[in-house]
Order: sequence, then structure tokens, then C-alpha cells
Amino acid sequence: MRWRFPLLAVTALAGIAAADPATPPPETAIPAGPDGDAIRRGLAIITDTRAAAPQYAGNDLRCANCHLDAGRTAGAAPLWAAYGNFPVWRDKNRRMNSFEKRVQDCFIYSINGTPPPLGGEVLLAVSAYAGWLAQGQRIGVSPPGRGFPAIAAPPLPPSDARGKAVFTEVCAACHGEDGQGLRDGDTIVNPPLWGKASYNWGAGMAQVDKAAAFIRANMPVGNAGTLSVQQAWDVAWYIDGQTRPQDPRFAGDLPATRAEHHNRQWSRYATKVAGQTLGDPATTPPHHVPPGHDF
Repeated sequence: MRWRFPLLAVTALAGIAAADPATPPPETAIPAGPDGDAIRRGLAIITDTRAAAPQYAGNDLRCANCHLDAGRTAGAAPLWAAYGNFPVWRDKNRRMNSFEKRVQDCFIYSINGTPPPLGGEVLLAVSAYAGWLAQGQRIGVSPPGRGFPAIAAPPLPPSDARGKAVFTEVCAACHGEDGQGLRDGDTIVNPPLWGKASYNWGAGMAQVDKAAAFIRANMPVGNAGTLSVQQAWDVAWYIDGQTRPQDPRFAGDLPATRAEHHNRQWSRYATKVAGQTLGDPATTPPHHVPPGHDF
């Protein structure tokens, strides 16, 4: 099939007002034809990543675990709010990034997988879907609802003990007592939050401040906002103090990787928790990025 980018206007089309940021178009509005086929393909990748792009998925997460409601929900990294702000400089890799490159990084880190090729069918389909959601948005303007809402600093330093208590009381019903998610047969109902099937140490959610902001704004599902600021920080601290797959940028020297990529207050990478060094290659599950990949 020949894929062509849909004729979307991220800036307003002539005669069309800017979209309501809280109301991206519904799935029923996806057009017919090859443009619509590409958009639906992108939607499938977002909502069922392993099934729709199995050669690139390395864990049991799907894009929609963080980009809630298939990238529609304000305050949960909505795709419509991000799309028109690319290309953009990212400190993470110290270069200008296209939207496709940003999605490729999600596969590398959050999906702990193999990066789909730039310009290939998978990334073009996700771009088609995100661009369709963003129709009517202004290019280069960060609309309300982009990313995660800012979270206040914790009143007290985060605590593993308090975080474990919050997890057991609030989170375990959906993510399992062991944090490994819930399954219905072979179907992942809710994602694992640590361990070999979760996001790796390079993912944004492996930064406690980002995880806390997401949790505070969006969790638990159906009762978002019921956790206090302190509870959100504590449970994020606890979750990100568990074993998870290796940072793909790790080149054999744990302190050097910490210094180059995790030299911040809210990363627990290469720190000791309960006597175990997080990221220690002897106890850390692998990533799946091919050797020599240019990050």
C-alpha cells in the first residue's frame, strides 16, 4: 500500500476555526480512503501496540497507557496538543526532534522495544493519526492540556514505605500486588509498572517527578485527583524504586550513565534501594535496541 500523509491543517484551514482542545474529533469522523486507512492504522498502534506493531514492541505496555483515551485526554500527554509543536529541541538527545523521532523514542524507552524506522509505515501511521487529532490547532503554540499538569513539590521527602502503602491500597487492584499488571488470558488489561515487561530506565515515567505528575492528574482511573500531592509523590517514588529494563544508552559503566543521563534529583537510577543498585547489569532486564543505534 502507498501511504500518503493526510491533508490535515494543524494551523486552521481556510474557513475552519481552531479546534476546541478538549474535544478532538471522534473516531467516527475518520475519513474513508487511503488517508483514513493510515489514520486508523495509527490509532490501532496507539491502542494495541504489541498486536499492531509486534516487531517493534518489547513489553506489555501500549501507547494509550500514558496517552489516555488513545491520545485524546487533556493532561495525559494528548497527541493533539503535542503534534503541532514539532520539530522541537530536546535536551534528552541534544538535538532537534521531529514528531516521528519523538514517537520512535517512545518505542525505545516506554515500550522497551526496537525503534521503527524513520519514514517507515509505523511512524507515518502514528503521525497521520496524531495530525488528524490535531486538526485546527495552531502550529508552535502549546495549548492547554499538553503534557501532564504541573505538580507541587512534596511537603515531605518521598518515602518508599508510604508509597508502598498507597500502592497496596489504591493501585494494586488494577496493577497487581506485585506490580506486574492484570491479564485476561493473553490480553493485558492493565500495564505492569516494573519488572521485565514494563518501561525501561530511559523512559519519562522512570523520572519520579513526571510519574508523580501523571499519577496525580490521571490516577486512579475513574477517581483521578483523589490522591494528595504527597501520596502521588510517594507512590511514584516507590514505583520508580523497583527493578526495570536497562537504559538503552547504558554502555557498560553505571556511574557514567547516571552522570550523563540521570544526573537529576528525581531519578533513582544507579542508586541503592533495599541493598540493591538499580540498573546494575547483573540484576537488570535487557532492553531491545540494536547495537549502534543513534540516540
